[in-house]
Amino acid sequence: MAMSLELQVHNPSGLHARPAAAFVRAACTFQSDIRVANVTTGSDTVTAKSIIGVLGLGVQRGHRIRLVVDGTDEGPAADTLRALVEAGLGESEAGLGEREAGTGEAGVR
Repeated sequence: MAMSLELQVHNPSGLHARPAAAFVRAACTFQSDIRVANVTTGSDTVTAKSIIGVLGLGVQRGHRIRLVVDGTDEGPAADTLRALVEAGLGESEAGLGEREAGTGEAGVR
């Protein structure tokens, strides 16, 4: 059964090259199918294992993304990607998770 998460991106510049690359590198370590969409803009989903696809989503600071993870290691994949996004994907000034920022909770459905 697939897992779905919705998260808010707090990076000052959104998912530009460096944080997008960190996100894709992490996604590629898992066997599960991982798809991501920009909920804020209503984009189609793309594979989270493609830097071109992730950059093409145009995710900016404050945008919400939806991850759909399906496969044998979906739990660890979802947990890792959630933690990475909530920690700011390696960008300074962005390491506020949703709970700390007071914007709601990242939910797994």
